[in-house]
Amino acid sequence: MLAELIPETFFIQAGDHWQGWLWLMAAGAIVLLVFGADRAVSAAVRMAAALGMSTVIIGATVVSLGTTAPETATSVSAAFAGKPGLALGNGVGSIICNMSLIFGLSCCLTRLPKDRFILRRHGWLQLGSGVLLSAVVGVLALVHGGWEGVLLPRWIGAIFLALLCLYMYLSVRWAKQHPDIIPSEAQEAAARAGHGPKEVLRDLLFLAVGLAVVVFGAQVMVGSASQICLRYGVPPDVLAVTLVAFGTSLPEFVTAIASILKGHPDLLVGNIIGANILNVLFVIGASATAVPLRVPKPFFYLHLPVMLAALVLFRLYVSRKTDRFERRQGVPLLVLFGGYYAALFVLVGMGVLKL
Repeated sequence: MLAELIPETFFIQAGDHWQGWLWLMAAGAIVLLVFGADRAVSAAVRMAAALGMSTVIIGATVVSLGTTAPETATSVSAAFAGKPGLALGNGVGSIICNMSLIFGLSCCLTRLPKDRFILRRHGWLQLGSGVLLSAVVGVLALVHGGWEGVLLPRWIGAIFLALLCLYMYLSVRWAKQHPDIIPSEAQEAAARAGHGPKEVLRDLLFLAVGLAVVVFGAQVMVGSASQICLRYGVPPDVLAVTLVAFGTSLPEFVTAIASILKGHPDLLVGNIIGANILNVLFVIGASATAVPLRVPKPFFYLHLPVMLAALVLFRLYVSRKTDRFERRQGVPLLVLFGGYYAALFVLVGMGVLKL
């Protein structure tokens, strides 16, 4: 059903008339994704606050669910549309973008706090989810006997979704244990602010509308991006880990900047960690469950190693016994991001990465 919302012929005809329409539609899709995710996140945060969840837990769960909605919608749509490289590349590329660009830049802008409660729990799950994805892909390649034709089967996707349910259960359980908030007090504050049944229904409506806009934006993104790939000879997985991943990661980027400006950097850290976990368990899990995903060769020697490098570097920063991340720690992450994109364009120019 998702793949049929906008016929592929629409994008083909638009590109035949003027190729610039494809770029305009891709840009418009990014706007829709950001706007829809922002509406959904705002509504979800208001509802979560009434449940007595701390800011950093909200960032790691509710906000990250909202900000990964564009990646999920785009990747599932791409999977249904027969674009597995786009689906898988969007999830992995978003993790790289979140860690190396968004977190790296945020580190340079301010000294981000280290919430040990979150980092001892969600932080390890973030690294574990990235290692799990890489290990699964590596084992599948060994069983298959090579990098060519490796498929991420539906049952793997189902396992990822089951782990997602476990992660959400643990997050709710940990939320009640977080030392920075007393649930009953938060609920009383929400009640005093007038968060009653009408407000809950209003938030549910905003949440539904926001998610609908995200799904529509994802359709436009996949359709236009696919045609751009075909017309300019760009490999779908390369476009996915660059333009599409950056576009669908804009909600995390906007949330990060807003969190710094509004004096809530703990929300930023929780959102980045939670979004990375969800990019594996939710985005890739849902996509693989919908359609078995073919794993292109560049994932083995480029995309996944860079993703792991960013996650391991973050873990090394966490291991330092300080109460905040240091500004200079953002520089290696930004260098990693720049080097990764430079390597992509060099390999495309040399013809190593091709359709």
